[in-house]
Amino acid sequence: MKHCIAFFIGLFAFQINAQITGTVIDTENNLPLEYATVALYNTSNTQSLVTGVITNENGVYFIKRVKKGNYILECDFLGYETFKTEVNILGGKQELPLIKLAPSAAMLSEAVVRTNAVSQKIDKRIYEAKAFDNASGGTGIDLVRNIPSVVLQANGNLTVRGSDNFVVLINGKPVQGDPNLILKQIPANAVKNVELITAPSAKYDPEGKGGLINVIMEKRFLNGSYAQINSMIGVPSVEDYDNKQAAQRYGADGTFNYVKDQWNISFGASYQRYDKSGRREGFHDPSRPEGDIFIIDPIDNEKTIFPSDGERSFNEINYSGKLNIGFAPDENNDFNLGFYAGKRDKARTADIYYNNETYQPATNGILVKRFDYYNENLRIRRGDFVLGSFDYSHTFDDTSKLSSSFLYEYTLLGGPTTNRNLHTNYPNNPEVYQDERNSNDNPLYGTRLNLDYETPLDDNSKLEAGYQYRNLDHTGDFDYTRYNPDTGIWDVVPEFTSEVNLKRDIHSGYLTYTAKRNQWHYNAGVRLEHMNRDLDLEDATGTVDTTYMYDYTKLFPSAYVEYSIDDSKSIKAAYSKRVNRTTTFKMNPFREREHSETLEQGDAELKPEFIDVLELTYNKSYDNGNNLYATAYFRHTENVVNRVNRRYQYYDETLNRQVYADTILDRVYSNVGKAKSVGLELGGTFKINDKWQNLIGTNVYHYTIDGSFNGNPIDTSNWQYSIDLNSTYNFTDFSALEFNLSYLSERITAQGRDSQYYLPNLTYTHSFLDGRLNASVQWKNMDMGLLNTNEQRITTSSPGAFYTTTNYVYEVDIFLLNLSYTFNSNKNKSKFIQSEFGKREF
Repeated sequence: MKHCIAFFIGLFAFQINAQITGTVIDTENNLPLEYATVALYNTSNTQSLVTGVITNENGVYFIKRVKKGNYILECDFLGYETFKTEVNILGGKQELPLIKLAPSAAMLSEAVVRTNAVSQKIDKRIYEAKAFDNASGGTGIDLVRNIPSVVLQANGNLTVRGSDNFVVLINGKPVQGDPNLILKQIPANAVKNVELITAPSAKYDPEGKGGLINVIMEKRFLNGSYAQINSMIGVPSVEDYDNKQAAQRYGADGTFNYVKDQWNISFGASYQRYDKSGRREGFHDPSRPEGDIFIIDPIDNEKTIFPSDGERSFNEINYSGKLNIGFAPDENNDFNLGFYAGKRDKARTADIYYNNETYQPATNGILVKRFDYYNENLRIRRGDFVLGSFDYSHTFDDTSKLSSSFLYEYTLLGGPTTNRNLHTNYPNNPEVYQDERNSNDNPLYGTRLNLDYETPLDDNSKLEAGYQYRNLDHTGDFDYTRYNPDTGIWDVVPEFTSEVNLKRDIHSGYLTYTAKRNQWHYNAGVRLEHMNRDLDLEDATGTVDTTYMYDYTKLFPSAYVEYSIDDSKSIKAAYSKRVNRTTTFKMNPFREREHSETLEQGDAELKPEFIDVLELTYNKSYDNGNNLYATAYFRHTENVVNRVNRRYQYYDETLNRQVYADTILDRVYSNVGKAKSVGLELGGTFKINDKWQNLIGTNVYHYTIDGSFNGNPIDTSNWQYSIDLNSTYNFTDFSALEFNLSYLSERITAQGRDSQYYLPNLTYTHSFLDGRLNASVQWKNMDMGLLNTNEQRITTSSPGAFYTTTNYVYEVDIFLLNLSYTFNSNKNKSKFIQSEFGKREF
């Protein structure tokens, strides 16, 4: 009886309730308006609100459980005239006529409408790409580096809250490759927003110590075509740093997007060459201990000093082609087919002069021997990427959504490293002391499958669930050879030659619940992940053939809750558990020649890092458009992976014993213990007036490492901080000057410290032809011979074993001209896939 009553009540509710939907667009350009407010009022009392929602990114609104009858529908959006009309709700699912909002008179008086650079949502901070003119004509790296919490290091890589392990998403889809390489593939001009998610929910793959950076590309929703061409050219270098070749900088990229009814077709191509000049300085100054560079041999009681100086430059070429075909037969189904093919070629030149002096006994400074030589070192890294993807999503009548995604990737990584020790007067004196090279041919096959489902439980809550499968098959042949001048043959060096095969499977499923009740907004979820990893190693002689296996089944919970104090203030608490999975390169235990004095190797038993992140955030917005945020956070990491050094030993057959090489260190990737960061982020946007806007952010944190390596304890800690400033002054609606400064304080590592590092930049932009042509002149790495811009000193040491300090001096005062031309005013809706696996290993 109870079931019958419930059935008839439900049937009666279905008959008297309705679900209405519609779309809101701009009358000026027919583009959809996101975040417009749509509300229903009683006709008898226009002050009595029945219900209301906001439009999504497509300008679409959904209002459920509305009783049949007549209502006043009102639509508002900041800067637009209010729209009102009477509607008759008939019941069932009903689509209302298109709503067209006209810009208000105040808005029409301005040729350009500028918005805030940053906004806050419960789980992320959103940065508008157009607010950063210094990224115009550049790549995603140039854009993302403007965000507080994100710092560009001297090696060209980004860090988030001091960690270089974070994940990039493209339009919300996971791209688990090397984030720096992914961002370099994205033209900054094609980006709409960048979202920073530092404590992601269990819905996302848990990879990424620093969290997620979600890049939202420009979209277009109406019929028509979009085409844009961007070009970049750099003037000759102001300083050549005595490099062999002059740096070259130029490139172009283009995107074409065509939309016709159900079809959305995009293709794009890009080419960029971006070289960087520089030097590496490792000086020995007996009067200054911190300038001393030495290795101690405890067996022979010798101390070898090896100051060095020479070129360290980079030549980089990237080109790619992309195609995406989208088909939406109706409003409930969406198909997308994507292809990508690209090539990367990055060459690092390190031609260094070494002056080695060996003393015995080590404490008294008696010179035993001296050996000066010139090291010619070239490391070439190449990558060929070919991948395809297929996505399908279905939206049900109750707005539930089922999404699926399949991606397959083939990547061929390779490129030799050549290392030649020559006479200091080479080539005038052609004497060659040693000539070596090692290959890095390692093809990679990757597969990813996603299945996601979300359903609303009521107007203010939803449930999400999903499954992900990831497979990686990575095979590497590393042939290390040494030239034999007597035979003219390249002999194989067995101890450095290897074959490495990595296979990894990951199965994971998640469940999350999100709800909003009055002033409270919260989310709770959990992800269960099982990983199976097999690493098979074989040396050149066949005497080593070992398989290292590592599995785990682990829960990755997440939760956040936000309380809105009023319309302008809120407090949020969040927790997320993360993982940093290891790459094949960091697990290969066979040595690779990195420099004359450095051999690099991994650890076959390297464990993933497991990270716990806890945050507490306060947000405040002001009536004048300014906003302020403050985030206190705690991050704890198990199995911290650090790059550390130890003395290199080898067996000397003449002496019939193990000996230490005079100046060679082993650079090893190893789990060194635990680490924790306790910090505070402060930032916001500050408008001085209508023409001058500033975005400021700072991150101050205390970092501690507690563990050991090679039998030596590691117990080090220090306060570290970073500052980001972006200041833009708009002379007119079509021209602006932007100054940007990124500063990173001295940081500690497991065996030493990295010095401070900073980059000031200045950009002037001007638009022509009603905004279709945009030009910018960039002055990057401002120095003028007065500062130490783009320099960083790296120091490592081990008590009684070695001390090294090297200053990396990279190019300053780089001038670039960027031109961007858009053939029409429609916005871009291109959806391109990116490398999922190979770029992480590049």
